[in-house]
Amino acid sequence: MPSDDSLLAKAQTIYRLLVEEYGQPTWRQHYDPVSELVLTFLSQNTSDVNSHCAFEQLRAHYPAWEAVVAAPTEELAATIRCGGLADVKASRIQEALQRILEERGEFDLGFLADLPLAEAKDWLTSLHGIGHKSAAIVLLFCFGRPVFPVDTHVHRLSQRLGVVPCNVSRERTQEVWEALVPGEVYYPLHLNLITHGRRVCKAGDPRCALCVLQDHCNWYIGNR
Repeated sequence: MPSDDSLLAKAQTIYRLLVEEYGQPTWRQHYDPVSELVLTFLSQNTSDVNSHCAFEQLRAHYPAWEAVVAAPTEELAATIRCGGLADVKASRIQEALQRILEERGEFDLGFLADLPLAEAKDWLTSLHGIGHKSAAIVLLFCFGRPVFPVDTHVHRLSQRLGVVPCNVSRERTQEVWEALVPGEVYYPLHLNLITHGRRVCKAGDPRCALCVLQDHCNWYIGNR
């Protein structure tokens, strides 16, 4: 692994070059926190297209969260079938919503904005089926809290670029990025890494000739 100083410099260069290529995304709340949480369940092990299809079907069929909790699980699973793993996701969504209602008295996660960050992470990851990435998405996208989500694109790019070793976990990749860049750039860097992964640094067929990061990419340098 490179030294701490060289890794810091690499991270800053990656951030700068991606901003030059894709712009500087400005933080905005994508969904209300409960909707974002439900969407994270639906997004697991499927594409964005499928997860958003499932979310739209769910909200069209059940306009209120109370109706989602009260629905027969088999019926809910049929409603979100286009998102994949519907039986598992339906039961986990209902379980999470029921817990929110029991603990908070309403379908509201606003309390996560005021909890110490570690406690907010712990509360979310205590929900069955919510891991570090899903918790980070809710905290960053809904509250602008300094957490760096690592999805499949971010993890792949981090390994290819040499920010983390090839055998490292997503949780460790999250820790590394959080130590390398300041919290105010977590949101734009996360989104720009995903954009770059979708457009250029694809899983099966990376378009290295078009990559603005090629001079800083261990994978490209090792394979050219």
